[in-house]
Amino acid sequence: MTLYTHAASNTRKTWIYLTGFLVFIIFVAWVVSYFLETYLVLYIAVAYSVIVSFSSYWYSDKIVLALTGAKFIEKKDNPELYRLVENLCITAGLPIPKIYIINENQPNAFATGRNPKHGVVAVTKGLLDRLDRTELEGVIAHELSHIGNKDTLLQTLVVVLTGVIIIMTDFFFRISFWGGRRNNKNNKAQTIMFFVALALAILAPLLATLIKMAISRKREFLADTSGALLTRYPEGLARALEKISQDPNPMRVANNSTAHLFISSPFRGAQNKSWLTKLFMTHPPIEERLKILRGMDIKKYA
Repeated sequence: MTLYTHAASNTRKTWIYLTGFLVFIIFVAWVVSYFLETYLVLYIAVAYSVIVSFSSYWYSDKIVLALTGAKFIEKKDNPELYRLVENLCITAGLPIPKIYIINENQPNAFATGRNPKHGVVAVTKGLLDRLDRTELEGVIAHELSHIGNKDTLLQTLVVVLTGVIIIMTDFFFRISFWGGRRNNKNNKAQTIMFFVALALAILAPLLATLIKMAISRKREFLADTSGALLTRYPEGLARALEKISQDPNPMRVANNSTAHLFISSPFRGAQNKSWLTKLFMTHPPIEERLKILRGMDIKKYA
C-alpha cells in the first residue's frame, strides 16, 4: 500500500465508521421511542445531538486548553518554535495557528480548533526539551495535518454522539426497569422488552466507545502519513514517536476526556497488549505507526 492509498483508505474507513455511528444512534433512539410509544424521544435525541454538537463546535478548543492548563505564547516568547510552525504552514497552505505550551515534562502535543482559521497547536515543555529540530518538525506537521484534515471537528462530533448514546440507553434502562409501557398488559412482552433494554444499556455504550476509538486510531494513522508528506522526512516523526512513547514522565493533566487528542497516549505505565486492550486504545500501537512511517518511500512522491 502506497502513502496516498493508505491515507485514502483511512479516510474511507473513518466515514464508514461515522455513518454507522449515526445509523446506530437513530436506531437506539427509535427503540426507545417504540418502547415508550412516542417518537418524541427520537426527536429530542436528534435535537440534543445537533445542539450539543453546535456548542462543542464553538467552545471545544477553549475547554480543552483550560483542562490542560495550556498557556498562549507569541512569537517573541519562542521565536524558533514559531518560525518552525510558520514554515510548515506555508508549505501546507494553512493559516498559522495559535501556539500554546503546556507546563508538563512528558513530551506530547495536540491540535484543536473548530476549523483551520481557528486552529490551535499545543506542545508540552518536555517536547521542546527532548526533541531535536527534525523530530519537532515531524510532530508539528502531524498536528497541522489534524487541523488540515478537520479531525478536531470530527473528534468533537464523535465524542458528542457517544455521550448521547450513553444518556439515551441509561434513560431507556431506567424507564424499562420501572415498568416501561404503561398501557402494555402483556407481562411476557414486558419481560422481553426489559431484557432488550438491559442488553441495549450494556452493549450500546460499549459499541459506541469502540467506534469512537476506531475513528480516533484511523485519524492518527492519517495524520502520520499526511505529516510525512508535509516534511518529506518520515524518519523525523518516527524518532519523535519513539522518544515520546519511551518517556516515563506522567502527565498531571491527563484524563480520559482529552487523551485521544494527543499525538501519543498521555497515560504511562505497563500496558497489556492483549487484543481486548487494543480495542479500547485511543491511539494505534507505536510499533504499527513506526512500521508504516519507516516503510514509506517518500522519493516516489517528490
